[in-house]
Amino acid sequence: MTIDFHAVENATEEAVKQGVFPGAVLLIGRGEDVIYERAFGWRNLLPDRTPMRSSTIFDLASLTKPLATTLAIMLLVNDNKVQLDDQVSQLVPTFRPVANNRTKIRHLLNHTSGLPAWKPYYEDAIHCAMSGKIGFIGSYAAKNYILEQVHREAPLSEPGTQAVYSDLGFMVLGEIIETISGAHLDAFFHQRISQPLKLRSTTFRDLTQFPTWRNQPKEDEFAPTELCPWRKRVLCGEVHDDNAFAMGGVAGHAGLFSSAHDIHTLVAQLDRCLRGCDSFLPQRLVQEFFTKDDSVPHFTHALGWDTPSPKNSSSGMHFSRRSVGHLGFTGTSLWWDLEKNCHIILLTNRVHPNRNNEKIKQFRPKIHDLIMQAINP
Repeated sequence: MTIDFHAVENATEEAVKQGVFPGAVLLIGRGEDVIYERAFGWRNLLPDRTPMRSSTIFDLASLTKPLATTLAIMLLVNDNKVQLDDQVSQLVPTFRPVANNRTKIRHLLNHTSGLPAWKPYYEDAIHCAMSGKIGFIGSYAAKNYILEQVHREAPLSEPGTQAVYSDLGFMVLGEIIETISGAHLDAFFHQRISQPLKLRSTTFRDLTQFPTWRNQPKEDEFAPTELCPWRKRVLCGEVHDDNAFAMGGVAGHAGLFSSAHDIHTLVAQLDRCLRGCDSFLPQRLVQEFFTKDDSVPHFTHALGWDTPSPKNSSSGMHFSRRSVGHLGFTGTSLWWDLEKNCHIILLTNRVHPNRNNEKIKQFRPKIHDLIMQAINP
């Protein structure tokens, strides 16, 4: 049966005209099959306009959390290297050992650790650099400095009692992955995820290893993000997130780059595991990570993933309760309906050239509704 996507295409083309984003790549999949894939609009507006391509690589921002950090934790759990109920202070001894030693891995994953949502640690890194620490920003020293600040943060609530979406929790998860595996997060991701799954464009961009970038995708393959007010340049192929940049580009909360087709490959892999058809991860473990914890009021998160909100969800009105997804600040999103067996990957660079453009908030539910109406009439 031929699916009519004219309404979807018209809405996306209109969004480009209205400045919702310069351009977008939209991919719709069912299991391993791609049923729709198209690029819209412009890869960049500055200094010149160039067309968006389906193969364009995007700064995924917080999609790093489910697609890299959470997946890495799942592999370590499957390896029996860590358990979800392990206390964080046992793995990271400097993590608030006096103030709170009851925070568990699962609390970090489902955003109930009590950690604050965000702190501008990069401003301290800038200050250190201006005070004479040449090359401090983007160094391992800066990363360790920022993690030390996270370890000392006073909790806002007892673990497991309140949900606060927290970048800080995923910074610590990235640190835990590195501590347990003995490898940097980007190296672990490459060795255990990207290479086995043959992900051709999915990578972190380690600022401390800048000379090796010649072996990675070229700048014109990336969608530029912001004309950054403090870095004084249009960012392209370097992480947009301020704290992740200060930490060297590799962090548990942000830093992953990928294309729509590579994300589809990852989803298809997880779908096979969820159906018990692949040994990459056991079915029971994937099911556990995709299950929302109902013990915390007004809570939508599973382990590393979000689920649709009862009202005003970015997924729109037609995703079932058995859905998981996530958003990225740069304008990226993934929503996957486990019951209806379909997923929608929408990658945009809505922060190019300015992060204050928030028109995508109204566009996301609208386009998801149009897509779900087309594929599930």
